[in-house]
Amino acid sequence: MAVNKEQEGGLHARILGAQIFRNAICIFLCFLSLIPFWIMIVNATRDSVAIQSQFSLIPSTYFFSNLQKLLYQCNANVPLWQYMVNSLIISVGSTVLAVYFSTMTAYGVTVYKFKGSTFAWAFIMAIMMIPTQVSSIGFFRFMYGIGLGNNYLPLIIPAIASPATVFFMRQYMQSALSLEIVDAARIDGSGEFRTFNTIAVPLMKPAIATQCIFAFIGSWNNFYTPSMLLSSQKKYTLPMFVQLMRGERFRSDYGIIYVGLVLTILPIFIVYFLLSKYIIAGVALGGVKE
Repeated sequence: MAVNKEQEGGLHARILGAQIFRNAICIFLCFLSLIPFWIMIVNATRDSVAIQSQFSLIPSTYFFSNLQKLLYQCNANVPLWQYMVNSLIISVGSTVLAVYFSTMTAYGVTVYKFKGSTFAWAFIMAIMMIPTQVSSIGFFRFMYGIGLGNNYLPLIIPAIASPATVFFMRQYMQSALSLEIVDAARIDGSGEFRTFNTIAVPLMKPAIATQCIFAFIGSWNNFYTPSMLLSSQKKYTLPMFVQLMRGERFRSDYGIIYVGLVLTILPIFIVYFLLSKYIIAGVALGGVKE
């Protein structure tokens, strides 16, 4: 009995040591992930001379001064809030279209077994292999050919076709959506769109929240496509504004540059914290087996 107790005590000690080691690794990786953002925020509170002279992790008191300088220099041409509104219009519109219609596409491929469904899925996967840059010239010429140059529509509507989001949604739907529930809804007289919107979409909330974050961040940080299509500065997005900050007006003042970067990533943090609880719920749900 004494030997068994000693073995049991040793086992508990090893388990506890493994848990402590795992938690230490997680804390360390979390620290590495957050330190670049902290450095950026700290530099936004310092003046340009201090940023160039020495490194610091302690915030200073120049944030509002840098912000006031940034707003003053921006208002000479286009107000800063205009860039944020432009990015918000494009990001929210493209995120809603990408996530909703990708979920609908994944629902159709998963629920309906029709002739050619295998080919349709293979075609969607094949589109994922095509880089955006390959079709950018043709897309640019086509948009200007139909009079949609310097317009937000080419940056929003094409988000409907998002094969990567469709792939993620289908993989999640195969484990989270029971086909028996769909059949039961049909027997009760529910229409296909009603079944999708009232049964499939609520069950897909964790996956939808995850893809909303990815789609929003991708659209918010997108510089390549807007820079091709938008020629009027009043319609510029925030990434294009950050590119303008590399000009002579801002290049000599690093405090202003860091304030602009903080304002650029602020909406991304807001979206993530608003939707993070659904991601955690999805992880917890995925760990439960029937």
